Parts: sequence; C-alpha cells; structure tokens
Amino acid sequence: MEFQDVVRTRRMVRSFAARPIEPATVERILRNAQRAPSAGFSQGWAFLALCGPAETRRYWDAVGPDPSDFAYPHLLDAPLLVVCLSDKTAYLDRYAEPDKGWTDRDEARWPAPYWDIDTGMAAMLMLLTAVDAGLGALFFGIPPEKIATFRQTFGVPDRLQPIGTVAVGYPRTDDRPSPSLRRGHRPPAEVVHRGHW
Repeated sequence: MEFQDVVRTRRMVRSFAARPIEPATVERILRNAQRAPSAGFSQGWAFLALCGPAETRRYWDAVGPDPSDFAYPHLLDAPLLVVCLSDKTAYLDRYAEPDKGWTDRDEARWPAPYWDIDTGMAAMLMLLTAVDAGLGALFFGIPPEKIATFRQTFGVPDRLQPIGTVAVGYPRTDDRPSPSLRRGHRPPAEVVHRGHW
C-alpha cells in the first residue's frame, strides 16, 4: 500500500473479528513502534503486548468496561492489545549525561513532556503499520481510576506511565466509523497558518 493511502484510510476501528494475527505481523507492528523519534534518542518507552484471548481477557478484566453495557462489545475481540508506557526517568537520565549536561534533572527545562509525546508517536507508527498490514486499530486510554489495578495485574513498575492502548485486529464487516467523523476535517485555513497567524 502506498504511504498516502495508509494515511488517508487510517481511522479508529472499534469492532474486531475474533481472528488471530500472524506472529510476523505482530512483530512488525512492535518493531515499527521502536522506530519512533525520541528526544536525545532517549527511547523512554515500553510496550506491554498482549496476544490472544487469554492475555487480552486479563486486560479487559482489569481495566475494561462492563461488557453487558458497552457500546462496542466487539472491541473486546481484538486479538492484539499493546499498552504504550512512557518513562520520564529515561529522559531525565539521558539529559543529565555529559553531552546534554542538564545534571539538575529539572523537569522545568522541558517545554512539553516529550516522554509522553514520543510514546504517542510510537503508538501512531503502530496504527499506521496496522493499516499497511490490512488490519484495523484503535488508540484509547486507560481510565485513571484503573491504572493501579492495571499495574498490579501486569506487574508494571511505577516509573512507567500508561499513556494508552492500541487494539489491533481484522475489522468486522459491521464496523462503522465513529459518529464523530460526521464533523469532518477542519478546513486547512483554520489549522495551517503560513508565515504568520
């Protein structure tokens, strides 16, 4: 698939067929995530990959919605879930090294939380790779009140912050785009400002 077609056709899929993904495709998705840019090549991310119903069920049991009262019940059929975690300490450690020299490790030096931004870019590469592989994908967050349960269930260290989960699988034929898409894309003139605001 041409790159522009990947970008054009990418959308959030919320309804998956209970069909496994080839292991080589799973590995490609995870490998591509690691190709995301990161400030100072800090690579302050980690990924918890959950493959197959036994592993994904543990996730949904820990942090998921009540299936009997959920608008997208076939989201729970996604055969692959990848939780994207950011590691702020990796960035603070990297920028305290001699070639960067921020030995005070002061977070105020950062104009934005690049540990979260870079992890989000890794998630986007997973979304795009899924489309390129003929799959669908969705990025969504873990409810804040369920993060402690998530950590405990999967033994995730406190230094890692979950920023979201990527669900990947074969879209069901009855999957429909979100009603939000009816809003359409904002016109470029509202978003792109050339030379001045």
